[in-house]
Amino acid sequence: MMHPDRTVPSTPPRPAAGFTLIELMITLLVIAILSAIAYPIYEHQMIESRRTEARSALLELAAREERYYATQDAYTTTASQLGYTGTWPIVIGSDGYYEMKVPTLSTNPPGYTLTAVPAPGSVQQQDTTCASLSVNSAGVESSTNSGGGTNSPEPGTCW
Repeated sequence: MMHPDRTVPSTPPRPAAGFTLIELMITLLVIAILSAIAYPIYEHQMIESRRTEARSALLELAAREERYYATQDAYTTTASQLGYTGTWPIVIGSDGYYEMKVPTLSTNPPGYTLTAVPAPGSVQQQDTTCASLSVNSAGVESSTNSGGGTNSPEPGTCW
């Protein structure tokens, strides 16, 4: 039995487990800064990748027009004659960020102009640099910005 004047030896105090409030706030601040930098870059890359999908679809439509011209000696504005189901505008991609408009035909000399524009309500409407993409029967690729002006033909701008 212990003597009443004696105290039981105590164990040394353990350091507290977990994070302090300051450590937690610093971690949240770092995450917020990284997110503020990364998200706009991610959005820009997504806009560019969708633009690439629209360019590919326009070039595919141009190839279909040329195949049709080779057999019929005329270009067409009928989607079914070009192998598409449905009617104009033709939605590009599974997510439908762009639409191809009815081809504009010219008669002298015979030709066409194909245009893709962001679908109404699409996130792609934020692409103010390349608001619409076009290609014609001569293979000339062009684009317009959100103000309606034609973009400069700098390599890599839109095409």
